[in-house]
Amino acid sequence: MLAACLQLKIKLCDLDDNVRRASNLAEYALHEGAEILIFPELFLTGFCYKPSTWDSTPFPILHPFRKIAEEHDCIIIGSFMSKRLNMGFCLESESIKFQPKIHPFGQEKEHFDGGEVITPIDTKKGKIGLEICYDLRFPEVARCLSLKGADILVTVAQFPAQRLSHWRTLCLARTIENQIPHLACNWANAGGSLIIDACGEVLAEAGSNEAIIIDKVDLAKRNSIRKEIPCFADRKPEIYRSVHEGSY
Repeated sequence: MLAACLQLKIKLCDLDDNVRRASNLAEYALHEGAEILIFPELFLTGFCYKPSTWDSTPFPILHPFRKIAEEHDCIIIGSFMSKRLNMGFCLESESIKFQPKIHPFGQEKEHFDGGEVITPIDTKKGKIGLEICYDLRFPEVARCLSLKGADILVTVAQFPAQRLSHWRTLCLARTIENQIPHLACNWANAGGSLIIDACGEVLAEAGSNEAIIIDKVDLAKRNSIRKEIPCFADRKPEIYRSVHEGSY
């Protein structure tokens, strides 16, 4: 299947313009055959803390993208502000499912609570392991998603330009240590979105402007690399558990 990272330039608090440009990028990616579309963290508003009704059920902020999902039978992934949560979502033609950001960063803690559950999202294309920005720095998140059966790891982010070397290294590390395809979409304000296969090979990489990268997600390669290097079978969780408990 083909997946696309839609590296959008995010204008703070400018919902209408962000929706317009995000919709245009989505239409182009769909024309190129993409079946999974990934947007950056908080792609429609940025970290806009103004009072609004955007985040109330049934989440009208996502209405334009529901229409796209219905018309094209695709999956759309991103995050938006939902009261005290930075809410990651997977939107399909007939459903929407959620995974909130686990680790708010810095001043985000004044506005967001962290999620309390880490679980993959079931979709028609497989199980999506979704993490959001700062979650990438905590290997436990991706490992938990992988152990629970995620087929694809997806990271949506607003990593800053001055830490792009961290971003790239961490994206590769989460991929290699979990032997899982990784779709990592950063905002265009910094760039560097990545599509990585389960062996850690970078298939597509964006520059620093608004851009779309598209490539194939190969689940067979994930299965083969896990047989060749059986990291999951060779784990010793009983030892990790005792060390982990002793560290608190």
